[in-house]
Amino acid sequence: MQKLKKIYLEISNICNLQCTFCPEVERGKKILSAHDFKMAIEKIKDHTEELALHLMGEPLAHPEFPIILNSTTLPLNITTNGILLPRFADLLLKTPHLRQINFSVHSFKNNFPDKPLAEYLTPLLDFCHRAASVRPDLYINFRLWNQTETDQINNENEDILINLEDFFQTKIPRLIDVSSIKSKKLTGRVYVHFDSLFNWPSLKEKTYATTGKCYGLTHQIGIHANGDVVPCCLDKEAKLKLGNIFESDLKTIRESDRAKNIIKGFKENKLVEELCQKCQFRTRFN
Repeated sequence: MQKLKKIYLEISNICNLQCTFCPEVERGKKILSAHDFKMAIEKIKDHTEELALHLMGEPLAHPEFPIILNSTTLPLNITTNGILLPRFADLLLKTPHLRQINFSVHSFKNNFPDKPLAEYLTPLLDFCHRAASVRPDLYINFRLWNQTETDQINNENEDILINLEDFFQTKIPRLIDVSSIKSKKLTGRVYVHFDSLFNWPSLKEKTYATTGKCYGLTHQIGIHANGDVVPCCLDKEAKLKLGNIFESDLKTIRESDRAKNIIKGFKENKLVEELCQKCQFRTRFN
């Protein structure tokens, strides 16, 4: 069976912030124990090129995060709001299999509109400075996924951009088409990454299309903190549950009738699942 490019393994669906970008989690709160994480890794390690410790929730808030980090040698991708970075900066920089870390910097103003931006950005910028010396191979993204226009940067981000420009001694364009160019290199492997706001897929959402395709199940899958396996990282409530990693092996789950039907539909440019038809993000693959 062909390897996936990435598996999103949610180690917790609990976040220390609440942003407008992320909808609230309706599922019961769940933290994947370090023991169960190791069990999951044994089942998925031969199925993916890379592991992302994310789906919903804040990974750095996991009470056993250091154990989690050292319980696999798979190339790791971590998405975090960065609030807890000072607590784990040393550990992250010493983790050789950490391939990429994404800072969702659009989260700060959502939650702390009256706090000085420097209090938040300084530890992130210091991390970049240290990484340049000890981990120049590490990819670092400053995410601004709150664009409202396809050709203009959200004005709410202006002071963030000015701080990044000052620190990295570069210029960041204020006109950008996120449908074609999403990243601006700051230095080395450090980027500012833009994307537009979108409506998360929901059965309550309107239908966007019945035809189309997606990378779910061919390039990626998601695994919730309780072990439920879903086709992609945006199925936050497991509406397209294919099985459970703690109850079955991943090969069997990936070869289930529902999974095969979804893949067959994508190959034929058909969206066979209602949730896929109501996914606005999927329209980017048209």
